[in-house]
Parts: sequence; structure tokens; C-alpha cells
Amino acid sequence: MSEEQKQQILKQTLWNIANDLRGNMDADDFRDYILGFIFYKYLSRKMKLYANEILEPDGLSYDTVESHEQAEALLEAIRFEALDKLGYFLKPSELFSELAKRGNSGGKNNFILGDLANVLTSIEQSTMGSESEDDFGNLFEDLDLTSSKLGKTEDAKNELIVKVLTHLETIDFDLENSDSDILGDAYEYLIGQFASGAGKKAGEFYTPQQVSKILAQLVTTNKTKLKSVYDPTCGSGSLLLRVAKEVKEVGEFFGQESNPTTYNLCRMNMIMHDVHYKRFDIYNEDTLVNPSPNHIDKRFEAIVANPPFSANWSASPLFMSDDRFSAYGKLAPKSKADFAFVQHMVHQLDDNGTMACVLPHGVLFRGAAEGHIRKFLIEDKNYLDAVIGLPANIFYGTSIPTCILVLKKNRNVSLSAVETSVKRNESILFIDASQHFEKVKTQNVLQDAHINAIVETYRNRETKDKYSYVATLDEVKENDYNLNIPRYVDTFEEEEPIDLTTVTKDLKALEQDIAKTDATIADFCKQLNIETPF
Repeated sequence: MSEEQKQQILKQTLWNIANDLRGNMDADDFRDYILGFIFYKYLSRKMKLYANEILEPDGLSYDTVESHEQAEALLEAIRFEALDKLGYFLKPSELFSELAKRGNSGGKNNFILGDLANVLTSIEQSTMGSESEDDFGNLFEDLDLTSSKLGKTEDAKNELIVKVLTHLETIDFDLENSDSDILGDAYEYLIGQFASGAGKKAGEFYTPQQVSKILAQLVTTNKTKLKSVYDPTCGSGSLLLRVAKEVKEVGEFFGQESNPTTYNLCRMNMIMHDVHYKRFDIYNEDTLVNPSPNHIDKRFEAIVANPPFSANWSASPLFMSDDRFSAYGKLAPKSKADFAFVQHMVHQLDDNGTMACVLPHGVLFRGAAEGHIRKFLIEDKNYLDAVIGLPANIFYGTSIPTCILVLKKNRNVSLSAVETSVKRNESILFIDASQHFEKVKTQNVLQDAHINAIVETYRNRETKDKYSYVATLDEVKENDYNLNIPRYVDTFEEEEPIDLTTVTKDLKALEQDIAKTDATIADFCKQLNIETPF
């Protein structure tokens, strides 16, 4: 079976589960249930594979170890190894496949709701006192098996849960194949599907893959390995993971997310994409107000972000003593935290690093405090490397046009031999990709060709007619540090000149045709003995 066929079967199965659940709850809720159970299935499969690997020299399998005469000693030894390697532990009787089998044995639904609740609690408790405790704590808190949304009675809830487990049991996540990422694909499919149907709320934690690709390729330009990648508004973690696909190796992943549910999704996503718990550090707090104490003194080689557009924040004068903001002399306004996020990211960026973030177009030209911050970044620091205009309506829940800002602390390094006319650190690249997209249903979509055009233009740093322009810092200064893209990239299309002589002849010919038609109508009216309409 081809990968494409597997994908289609997978998506159909997931959608069947959604259909079973969707009658009782909204998109956000059933997304959390399905993803939670997928995560449980993943942990179970990973546990079984690792335990079998440990037991193989003794000719044993994990399915039968609980009936072994030395079961207690064997399980304790496996638990010790699993906590270090996997970060958690599950007994054979607690595995997803066992509960799914129990719930559907004999062709009827058996009651497993209590056992399932105990297993989910047991997963979290197995990590207590270990190094992975923070990474697994409260991961299943959104999986409320007592919720009335699952059914009015315990039997109704149980019946629905057994249905979901049975559906999921048919999916082979192919974990033994290191090149396969069926489970990760399932996860991203569900988030994408539910984000598109759940309005603005979903758009807050989901960055479309097309945009993720651009950001990831921008920050990994000329790099095959990264020491670290950071996202201060990491949502479900898709951006962090996308960066990892663009290089051979990422040392560590760091992120912060204020929404507890989305924070849980991110940790699950990391684990399900086989990022070891020792290699990621995700923190649950408001990044601007309470940046992670583990992150604030670190500097990251790559930073990617899609912060909430024009969000409110306190803008308290106390922030003027915060190292992230103090040098600028101004704070982003209360009603628009966009530049507060930029300032935070610049503070966290390593000297050899690159950051790329998506922001609303207003950051390019709004005045007052934002204009002051923009000028400081360009004139005083010379960090702004590129401004990229994206099409409107590519994000779920908002149709506004957006842009990408690329910033680097060290802009002396040339990325391409094409850069000859203007030195990199004496210029800013502007790209207008706002009209380059394909409309798919109600959404505008960037295809691979559009993405490649943006990334290649950035890497070659070249001026292209009606698409990009390498502006000198003097030109930007002349525009009073206004970065509105049409000031630099002229996309005006001249209309073809009009031949007035031809137009005159056409008008005369038209008048003659009208006169003939009027005469024909008048003749018909005369024959019918009625008045003409003119």
C-alpha cells in the first residue's frame, strides 16, 4: 500500500471518529478527545516496542510478561529503564490495545471507563519523582471521561469511548519505520481540520503548514544543524517541529504557551514526533508577563513565531526596567502587543541567530511608540534583514493581510554570491508576495511554487521587477522608517494605451447599428398598430 493510500485511509478513519463525537460537542472538544486518545495509543505502542526490545534476549514478549513467575521483578526492571529512555511507564494490561480489546470483546461493549481513567492517571503518576515529571504532568487533564458531553449515562459514555478506541485500534502508526510519521501526520491533519472549522480560537494556536515552511526555511538558511530553536508563542508546536524538518539535527527545542490546553497539545506533539523529553522545554505562562525562568537567560540560534495579532497586554511602566524593553525607551501600546513580542524575541536571539515572525501589516507603518521601536531596530541596531508581504486570508479565523519580519543581529555575513550591488548590512530586502497565491474554497493558499519563490528571493537577496527590492538604509530613512511595502516594491501595472481613432470609429459603427435596430422595432410596432417605445 502506497503512502498516499495510507494517508487517505488514515484521514477517513479519523473523520469517522469525529463524526461519532461531533453530535455531542463542538470542534475544540472532540479534537481534544481524539488527540488525547491518539497520544495514549502512541505511548502504548512505544512502550510495547521498547519493552520487547529489552525482553528479546530472554525470549520473552511484553504481552505475556505479567503471567511470568518473575513478573514483579521483570516489570520493575522495565519500569526503571523506560522512565529514563521514554520518560513514562505502562504495564502490559494498561496498553491501549488491551483496553480496546476488553471494551469490544465478544462483539459487545464492555464497561472500561473506570479502567481507562485509572490508566491515564497511572501514566502521569509513573513519572512522579523522575526527570520527566514536568513534561508529562497533567497531559490528560482535558480528557474528561466524566463529561456529560460524552453521554447522559455512564453506559452511553462508555459506548462512545469504546467506539473511538475501536476506530483508532485499526490504524497502524508504523512506529518501527523511522521514515514514517503517520501519527504526526494524523495529529497535524486533525489540528488543521478543526482549526479551519473552529474560527478565530483555533487560529490562535495553529499556523498553516505553508506559513510554517516559509518561516522554517528562512531561519535555517545555510545551516544543516541548529543548537536550539525557540518559539515564544508556540501553540501546538508545529512551527518548532517544522524547523526540525529543514535541518539534519536540532539540539534542543524551547517554547512557551499561555493556554493550558494548547500547552498540553504542544508537549504531546513533541513526544509524538519522537523528540526526547530531555530535548524539549515547554513552559505554560504568558510570555510577555512571565517569561520562563529557564529560557530568559538563554540565547537561541533560531526563533520562529506567529504571535496573536495585535493582542492586548498591560504595557505597565514597570516593564521599562525589564532588559527586554528598557533599551528602546518606549513600550508597545496596550492594545497592540506586536512589537512587545518582537522585542522579547530580539532579546532571546543569539548573535549568530535568525528570527522570523508573522505579524499584521500595521507594524510596518503605525506611528507613535511603534514607529519609535521600528526606528530603533533599524537605525540604532540594524537588525532588520527582510520584510515579506503575504496574501490576505491565509490564516484561519482572520482575513487580514500579514507580513513576515526577518531579523539578524549579525548581518555582515553574506548568504549568496548574488549580493553584489548593496552590502547586506546596509540594506533591507522587501518582498511583495501578496498577490501570489491560489484560492482554495474560501481560503487563500500558498503553493510550493509560491513558497519557493519567497525563500529563493530571500536567499539570493535580489531585486525582481514587481516582486522584490533591495532598499538601502538611506532609502528607508528617507521614508521615515515606514516599511509599507508599496513604498519600495512597485507593483503598478500600466494599462495599454487607448487608440482614440479606433474608439471613435467603433462608436460611429455602434450608432449605425442602433439606428438600424430602432428602424426594425418601429416597423414591427407599425405592423402591430402600437406606439414605438422611443
